[in-house]
Amino acid sequence: MKTRKSKAGTKITVMAIATAVGAVAIKWKRLFVLWMVGMCCLGISQSVQAQCAARNEAFQSGEHVMYDLYFNWKFIWKKVGLASLTTNATTYHSEPAFRFNLLSVGSKKTDFFFKMRDTLTCYVSDRLEPLYFRKAAEEGSRHTVDEAWFSYKDGVASVKQRRTWYNPVREPQEMEYSDSRCIFDMLSILAQARSYDPKDYKVGQKILFPMATGRRVEEQTLIYRGKEDVKANNDTVYRCLVFSFVEYKKGKEKEVITFFVSDDRNHLPIRLDMYLNFGSAKAFFKSVRGNRYPMTSVIGKK
Repeated sequence: MKTRKSKAGTKITVMAIATAVGAVAIKWKRLFVLWMVGMCCLGISQSVQAQCAARNEAFQSGEHVMYDLYFNWKFIWKKVGLASLTTNATTYHSEPAFRFNLLSVGSKKTDFFFKMRDTLTCYVSDRLEPLYFRKAAEEGSRHTVDEAWFSYKDGVASVKQRRTWYNPVREPQEMEYSDSRCIFDMLSILAQARSYDPKDYKVGQKILFPMATGRRVEEQTLIYRGKEDVKANNDTVYRCLVFSFVEYKKGKEKEVITFFVSDDRNHLPIRLDMYLNFGSAKAFFKSVRGNRYPMTSVIGKK
């Protein structure tokens, strides 16, 4: 009986963890969407009109950043995958441009329960204007592709978006949106925001902004929390700027994600804490190569 009970208990625990890991994998795409959105807090509060050009002050072609992804269920921390963010100079419609790729992949162990393969790609001009965005997601048996095309005319920014369903097969979903403000996706806003200087922010300041997801344009809210020392997955401690992504339900503020961004000219995401109904998730900075500036936010090793 004791052995059977032990095996049954183990089986239930494994199934519970598998269910939780699958659930967090479903949300992982949104987690990274919001992580990249969080980077826009460095400068989107400026009254930017549809003239969306900016000067690149933060990155260079060849930058490659790696992250480890973890999920917590009760007292158990489980590594569920990894992510990489790469930047390369290229052309778009024969004009100079930058291409950004964000890839998140589940580990072999989590693939046994739930397959996760998300790839986000965007193109911006050499003046950092959003041009094209694509998000391909394989989550379990579902496979979708979201796309966004950006255009500018007479001081107005427009975006055409489309979701294509490959599994299950459905009719494509399309929408168009225009705004006198700049419209960004989660990667193009990262490209611009990394060049902004956040020194004028005050603790508690709220930042409101619109973002195209590939399906809709959403209004988001971030709050600047100040600075904090954060340990990454390379045993290094970084001085970071801290921001909170919040939602409002029935007039109450709920913190959804906390962002920790390196307090140096690179403005790299160092850690992300996501609060879920059934646990929590974290993404830890692991390594970078090809960065434009030294990581002067490094405090020391632990």
